Parts: sequence; C-alpha cells; structure tokens
Amino acid sequence: MILQGVPAETTERVRLSVAEARALSERAMRGIGYEAEEARILADHVIDAALCGYEYSGLPKLLNVADDPRFKAPRRPMRVLRETSVSVLLDGGNQSGMLGMYYATRAVIERASAHGFALVGVDNIWMSGRSAYYVEMAARAGLIGIHTVAAPPMVAPLGGARAALGTNPIAFGFPMDGDPLVIDLGTSAFMGTDLQFRARLGIPLPEGVAIDERGRPTTDAAAARRGALLPFGGHKGYALALAMHALGVSAEYLFIAYKPDLFVPLKEYRRALTAEIAAIKATPRQAGVDEIRIPGERAHRERARLAREGIEIDRRIHDALTRLAEGRQ
Repeated sequence: MILQGVPAETTERVRLSVAEARALSERAMRGIGYEAEEARILADHVIDAALCGYEYSGLPKLLNVADDPRFKAPRRPMRVLRETSVSVLLDGGNQSGMLGMYYATRAVIERASAHGFALVGVDNIWMSGRSAYYVEMAARAGLIGIHTVAAPPMVAPLGGARAALGTNPIAFGFPMDGDPLVIDLGTSAFMGTDLQFRARLGIPLPEGVAIDERGRPTTDAAAARRGALLPFGGHKGYALALAMHALGVSAEYLFIAYKPDLFVPLKEYRRALTAEIAAIKATPRQAGVDEIRIPGERAHRERARLAREGIEIDRRIHDALTRLAEGRQ
C-alpha cells in the first residue's frame, strides 16, 4: 500500500491521544482478522514505539502487517519443537513476529525467573518489531535480557552489490533503579522499518546508506528496497551482522535471559549499575555538548511526554488505518 499524491513535507498531521491511537490500532487489526487479544498485543507494541519517538515503527507498522505477503498465508498456533527446563524452541506458525516474540518473551521471563537462566528460540514468524520492547519487558521483570534476530536479506555484505544479510538487530536490557538500561541497535546503516516507511510515503533516504538493484548508491527508498541497505560502520557492522546471522542458524529469533543474582543480589546489581550510569553521565563534556546521553534515555523521556501530549501521525497513515478498521484494504 503505497501512499502517494502529496509531498511528504506538506501533508497534514493528525494528533491522537494514547486512547485514540490504541482504539484505532486495535480496530485496524480486528478489521484484518486478528482476535481481540492479538489486536491488543499488536496495538500495544506499535503505540509504545510511537510514544518512544519512533514514528516509522509506530502506527505505520500496522500497515506493514497487512501488506506482508506472509500475512495472507495460513497461520497456526505456536508449538514447542524442542525444550528443556531452561530452553525452548518454538515454531511460530507463521504468526506476526510481534505476537510470536511477545509470547516468547513471556516464556523466557517465566523460565529464567524459575531457573535463573533461559534461552528461547523462535522460527517461522515475521516482522517482530522493536527488540527494545522485549528486552525492556525482561529488565522490568528483574532480568538481564539479550535478544537477537537473523532477519530476511535486506543488507549487502561489505563490498557486495546484492542483499545477503538481514538488518540483524541485537538488543540488551538491564534492570536499574527506575527505568532500565535498554540498548537496541540494528547492524545496517539504516533501519529496515524506516526504509519501508519512507518508501510508503515517498521520503528520500540519507546519502550513503543504500544501493539500488544495480549496486549503485541511491537515496530513493523504493529503489533501495529493490536493492540493499549497507552495513553500518563498514567492516565492524558487517562482522556484527554476520554474528547475528550465525546465531540465527540455531534459531532465527533468539532470546537469552538470566537473573543478575546468579552472581550478585538483584538490589545490589540495580544500585551498582545505576551508580555506573550516573558516573558516565557526569563525564566532562566537550564544547557544545549539553548532556552525556545514555542509550534508551531519550525514549524513556519521550514516552513520558507523549503519554501526556498524544502522538502525531501522517494523515495518509491515519486514513489507511481507518480503511483497515472498516474492512477496506
């Protein structure tokens, strides 16, 4: 569903309260066939992304669900393929990854809380959303969480002219006093969801992040989707992407979680990490720098602000979601 006709910089914006955004999101997902609880889980994921300031990973992502070819294929309940007391490998049954990883996160929290350590792998799901969402769930449950994905090919290897690796994100969540420390990064020079968002609205890409189908640099998002993104940081990003790819041979989506108190009491861990972060933020700053920021810190602040003020989305996204809610795709 490509939304065209009006230049992106002149399109109307729509402001929604969190309740309005949630109602629209849930109705849109019910409109394309999801059950009420499934719609709630999907809506919560994208609304949290929007509140954290990631518009491209917010409500527009629901349109990606409806557009994905795998959405039209049959879905089955998730089932266990292999398990031990501290591990489980799940067949996702071609479910949306935002559903599959939500249930996988609950499973890893339950097993790690009971046994101190757990691994959960999931195959046969698609489009799992923000990894930060899941590791934050684990961190708020008092666990250290690590989530990796070996995504479908969208990224060229270093020096390559065709996609061979996924955006292959890796995320970490650490419990602290107050909001957890959340670190979430893709190994590509540009996020895949943001690429899809820009292609949908006709917004150009920055220079140096993508190539077209002939291996030439491009800022055209649609051409980049036919071509490939590039790894971030040259050989370092490529190496990290390859590491996530190697983990994906065992499970496309992998979640590792453990209790800090396998080594140190949770209360002591929270206090010590909070002190470490405070010391880092107190580092003398270079000229022109107002604050030493910590990964995830801006998202926590945005979530608090936008929860009060509401979120804005492009009118074209709003209208497309309304059509889904009304059963018109």
